[in-house]
Amino acid sequence: MPDLRIPTNDTAQSVPSAVRVDVSGLSHPGKVRPRNEDHFHVMRLGRYLETVVTSLPAEAIDTRTDEVGYVMIVADGMGGHAGGEQASRMAITGLVKLALARPDWIFRLDKGIAADVKQRSKERVQDLHTQLLNEGEQNRELHGMGTTLTIVRNMGRQLNIVHVGDSRAYLLRNGRLHHLTRDHTYLQLLIDSGQLSKEDAGDFRGRHILVNALGGFNEEVEVDVDQIPLSNGDRILMCSDGLTDMVDDDTICRVLVERQESREACQRLVDLALERGGKDNVTVVVATYTF
Repeated sequence: MPDLRIPTNDTAQSVPSAVRVDVSGLSHPGKVRPRNEDHFHVMRLGRYLETVVTSLPAEAIDTRTDEVGYVMIVADGMGGHAGGEQASRMAITGLVKLALARPDWIFRLDKGIAADVKQRSKERVQDLHTQLLNEGEQNRELHGMGTTLTIVRNMGRQLNIVHVGDSRAYLLRNGRLHHLTRDHTYLQLLIDSGQLSKEDAGDFRGRHILVNALGGFNEEVEVDVDQIPLSNGDRILMCSDGLTDMVDDDTICRVLVERQESREACQRLVDLALERGGKDNVTVVVATYTF
């Protein structure tokens, strides 16, 4: 994972606890691919307690209390493999089913349960990996299908980030763009080991070879999980490589700073990817958090 020692906003703790989220998503097949193997999904989940009737005085208890969080998912079916579109769809629908099967949802992330949340996140994605492998074994047309999977969920004022593959999550804070995920590619392995410089990475022909994905041909999957505190005004961008291959980080940062509404930011980023070639499916999800 990238270095997540991101500067915090010292005023974040003085604002009310309720988190408001402006979120939008957009996906386009691009100008070259015959179909869109990307999928995204945004969910709002919550719990509430509402008083129906009581003998208690009005000041003794709240008439209604709510806890609300957002889950954002981006999955990019592996190009060149059978069933990439099905794999990305199955990853998202399977994740929803696994979440519904475990009713003890956690809505606030604190030190006491952070390790448990990380372990649950890993186990769910590993279960999805097994499901995709089994489906590929049972259906020859889908053998070898695979997908990336990136999930960001806010739990109170904390973000839980789960990642497999080379889709990405970014944080915009105080006008600066930070990587929240690390690409699971052969290219990144070469860079990390010092065998290839970042300057030469753009010309590397195997830059999209995944070394870790859901499904595919590997029996095991490595799941990155990290957690960071939110600051008031933070923006999250999640995207497939159809955006990052066409649009550099400086331009992405500028768009996120200039386009205040998430819907407008999504549209502009997709438009830029298409204007610069649209060589792959492109998917973006943008969320802004205010307290």
